[in-house]
Amino acid sequence: MSVPDDEQPDDEHWMRRAIAAADRAEGRTSPNPWVGAVVVPAPTESESAAEVSFVGATAPAGGPHAEVAALEAAGPRARGGTLYVTLEPCAHDGRTPPCTRAVVAAGVRRVVVALADPDPQVDGRGIAELRGAGLVVDVGPGAAAVTEQLAPYLKHRRSGMPWVTLKLAATLDGRIAAADGTSRWITGEEARLDAHRLRARADAVVVGAGTVRTDDPALTVRLPADDPHHRGTGEQPLRVVLGHLPEGAAAAPALELEGTPAAVLEELARRDVIQVLVEGGPHVAHEFHRAGLVDRYVLYLAPALAGGDDALPMFAGSGAATMGEVWRGRLHSVTSLGGDIRVDLRPAG
Repeated sequence: MSVPDDEQPDDEHWMRRAIAAADRAEGRTSPNPWVGAVVVPAPTESESAAEVSFVGATAPAGGPHAEVAALEAAGPRARGGTLYVTLEPCAHDGRTPPCTRAVVAAGVRRVVVALADPDPQVDGRGIAELRGAGLVVDVGPGAAAVTEQLAPYLKHRRSGMPWVTLKLAATLDGRIAAADGTSRWITGEEARLDAHRLRARADAVVVGAGTVRTDDPALTVRLPADDPHHRGTGEQPLRVVLGHLPEGAAAAPALELEGTPAAVLEELARRDVIQVLVEGGPHVAHEFHRAGLVDRYVLYLAPALAGGDDALPMFAGSGAATMGEVWRGRLHSVTSLGGDIRVDLRPAG
């Protein structure tokens, strides 16, 4: 039974499915971008075009890209269909053959791309190659959502530097630990699970040696096996300690680095790290903030008050001397998590 034309899914519908597939791959694909793809075959007389699709996402480096995964899932049904992909297909040989070659060989009629890829090896070549092979290529559906989803990758390809998220959990009066240094637990279970999902998206987690000595964090992703962002032993982010890792620390093995925040990021960039999650402590948070190297602040705030100036602040170090020098950003989102709230803050620029 056919579906009336005014009820047929549109390009935005299918692109949202591709975006959802990409979301599940984030944190697993570096140095490649996390991309989602959907093949929608030409409908037959006996099926609804609203229901049939084949989904793929980028595999870890060396594995198939999203387009190839979706095309392989579709098999012969790809011929004459439409491919939706969140980022422009590559047209160069790397760890894998060009995706454009697979797309053309599959016989799809049309390709819908949310965003062109700024990588110098791609940068419009993929779109041009597909059009040169006679395929219809439309660019733009879902572009705003994909720009947000791939913001770390886009920064990395344009600047060569990783995207930095600073994560802090604090009381409403801005304290991340009590006067004796204890910080477990400021926030509730739901917020802590969300923080693990944030960690799952990162390629590297950075903390100071002081935090390791005080809290002895494992710095691993610990989520239920049925969570879309669950990470196995071999999929954990790189653990980075600024300073020397104490003997017997739960974070071992970890990369030990010294130097300025900029030097640390340069070293991580050389290691193909796209996303860095800075988790503290207050001195490390202050250094990255003061250097202007934070792309996103994620603050988990509990309905609690330390109630004095002897508890540890979010940032340890000199701050703005006058109100005119206070750092001001823009609220990106505010989310309720059980009894806590998550505030996503971005630089004003």
